[in-house]
Amino acid sequence: MKITQKFVNSLSASDVGETYWDPDLKGFGLRVNRNLTMSYIVHFRVEGKQRKKVLGRTSSVKADEARRRAQVLIGAASGGEDIIGDLAEDAKAPTISDLAERFKANYIPYHLKPSTQSEYTRNIELYIVPLLGEKKVLEISRSDAAQLHQSLSDRPYQANRVLGTFSKMISQAEVWDLRGEKANPCMRVKRFKEEKRERFLSKEELVRLFRALDLEETLSPMSAAAFRLLIFTGCRLGEIQYLRWREVDFERGELRLEDSKTGKKTIYLTPETTAILKSIPQAADNPFVIRGIVPGQHLTDFQKPWRRIRISAKIPDVRIHDLRHTFASIAASQNLGLPIIGKLLGHTQAQTTARYAHLGAAPVRNANAGITRELGKLMNYSPEVVSGQEKTATDARPQHLPIKPMSMSGYKVSIQYESSCYNKP
Repeated sequence: MKITQKFVNSLSASDVGETYWDPDLKGFGLRVNRNLTMSYIVHFRVEGKQRKKVLGRTSSVKADEARRRAQVLIGAASGGEDIIGDLAEDAKAPTISDLAERFKANYIPYHLKPSTQSEYTRNIELYIVPLLGEKKVLEISRSDAAQLHQSLSDRPYQANRVLGTFSKMISQAEVWDLRGEKANPCMRVKRFKEEKRERFLSKEELVRLFRALDLEETLSPMSAAAFRLLIFTGCRLGEIQYLRWREVDFERGELRLEDSKTGKKTIYLTPETTAILKSIPQAADNPFVIRGIVPGQHLTDFQKPWRRIRISAKIPDVRIHDLRHTFASIAASQNLGLPIIGKLLGHTQAQTTARYAHLGAAPVRNANAGITRELGKLMNYSPEVVSGQEKTATDARPQHLPIKPMSMSGYKVSIQYESSCYNKP
């Protein structure tokens, strides 16, 4: 069967382990790998020795292009050209896996903040290497970047962050002269639209959450303390995760964060936050407040205990970052202005805090409701009632505003309630 794009598209899981050879171009074949990926291959002879080369995966190379590459190699070999050196150099060409290891060792620790370091590492290990790890850095195309991005289409936020990490890797590969001055394949991949999510915990949910944290303390006291600090300070996760004891000043009642997302930041301690911090035992060999399992290191895994806590508190849709939103929503309900809320959260841009403007309007909304209630009372009484000459309910009832019994969402406004309204002064 001639290897065409139509033939490639017709293959299925039942073809795993098979190798198909093209009848028109000797040595050109297609291999169906055990992980359901398919690769174009070519076999040829150089100086009497059998050689083989992988031409690329079907996910990134079309059948016609693979055929052209095979023809070039077969033609060069049959023409007596010395391509052994080229093959050796190609074999040494770094893969995305190679680039990932170098990027994690030589770029991430020196150019990214601690919170960003963990995000980049996670994106590389969970998404980028499993999908593209075997591909050569030189062979990465826009279709590869698009495939990576599309593979996370059900998680738009995650997809965009993974693509951003991959873009940074490719840019650094150019700096290290592993790719040459080629256009970054991620540049024209359209990012998914992200919807801003504002999830705030209700009072009832917070009560359940505090109870769940009490239970979590028996399993992981450090994570329980971390989540309590997040609730009471409105800090970002990374700010608490990387908090060091040298940044805690009990005498002044401050947390002086040296390297938050927006630079240096001061958190003012309250009796509640002070009590949480003093409940955490300090270790002479560990500078971090929230200690991890590894000696001298901070806690790294917050998602596992958070899943337990969410289940226990019956808040399955709540993310860790929603604790910060909840802190802000409570601040807004206390009639604090947006500048104060922004200062509490460590925002440098006013528009970042503006998302909480509708929450800050609650006191104004309540005041307006009180005014209209008073106006409503006057609307339902005649001038005689206002002047103290009260009429009967029937006489006082305004004829232009008939009030009828009605049902809404299962609740009935009764005649009895209607009559009682007119009898009130």
